[in-house]
Amino acid sequence: MSTDQLPSPGHTPPTAAPDSAQPEMTVPSVRTFFVLTFVLGWGAGILMTVFQEQVESMFGPIGYTNPVFILVVYSPALAAVYLIWRHYGVRGLGRFFRRLTYWRMPAAWWALLIVIPAVFYVAAAIGGTLGEPFPYSPWYGVLPALVLTMFIGPVEEFGWRGVALPLLQRRFAPFWSALIIGTVWAIWHLPAFFLMGTKQSGWDLGPFLVGVIAVALIITPMFNAAKGSLLIPALFHFQMNGPAWPDAQPWDMYVFAAVATVVVLVNRRSMFSREGAATELLAKCEPQAASGPNGGARRGHRP
Repeated sequence: MSTDQLPSPGHTPPTAAPDSAQPEMTVPSVRTFFVLTFVLGWGAGILMTVFQEQVESMFGPIGYTNPVFILVVYSPALAAVYLIWRHYGVRGLGRFFRRLTYWRMPAAWWALLIVIPAVFYVAAAIGGTLGEPFPYSPWYGVLPALVLTMFIGPVEEFGWRGVALPLLQRRFAPFWSALIIGTVWAIWHLPAFFLMGTKQSGWDLGPFLVGVIAVALIITPMFNAAKGSLLIPALFHFQMNGPAWPDAQPWDMYVFAAVATVVVLVNRRSMFSREGAATELLAKCEPQAASGPNGGARRGHRP
């Protein structure tokens, strides 16, 4: 029986706060997560779109330093943190964030993660933008942008891969779970296409939707290989949002689609089977054991 199924009557889950009356999160909880994410994210996004001049006059230009914009970006993480706290209490939050310490996965996945920026350079070469000058002068001006990038976009992963993906994989194979999350993730970005000052406002919607779904298909088997790590998808998201990469729209989305096709084909057995999929929301309490044969730590992460 999965450790994420409902507890037996009279039994208090070890992850719950002493005064918690909430059952453990199950597959239907993902609907609540999506609703909260959209209410918060789209609510603030529509507010910025309709009252952009007023919002910018109060908080500055739309971007990573605007608190309303940050609220939109953080909406998946805020929804996830609220639900984990609601169901498991403060101790549960601690064990949820302990998944940031999961870093072991096969070397091939680490290699793919590291070379993700190559997608943008290949796409820029195809699109003819590879020769554009470096966007920061002097070069070390990129460092503050890297810090901002690290603490904005990657935080989304606390929701998408922190809560939604493990819950979906309890019912669906990783491939279908990735398609669901990729579609929802892409739709969640829609307000940005109507908001002046965002990168998406200058992009084509169709390729973007294809690219986001492709990225979800790439991250999912990597996430499972890392036994449900929060760190790995956050690093992937950081690579995606790198401020120094060349502008390669829309070709980068097509290259990501090609990479996703290869990833799915190579990992087709695991992508269409629920066996080995990461379904746990909280890290196990047991201390870390020796590494497994594929570089994964036997921490009891398996469903």
